[in-house]
Amino acid sequence: MRILYSKKFEKTYRGLTPRVKMLAEKKERIFRKNPFDARLKTHKLSGPLNQYWSFAIDRRHRIIFLFAGDETVWFLYVGNHSIYR
Repeated sequence: MRILYSKKFEKTYRGLTPRVKMLAEKKERIFRKNPFDARLKTHKLSGPLNQYWSFAIDRRHRIIFLFAGDETVWFLYVGNHSIYR
């Protein structure tokens, strides 16, 4: 699976704590094998974000992403629940 990172994702990722970055990298490895692994709690978003998906890094942090093809995904945002606004 090919994962592309938006500039917004890269910027917000840099602002994460080292602990959250480590967890995010672990979850990304799981995601690459199976984006719907139960440990990720992957779900489709609704409302104005209904074209996007999200998965959990931990109880507080999420990654919002978009399926861009059979083997390509865009990671768009990373952060706490405020990223849904």
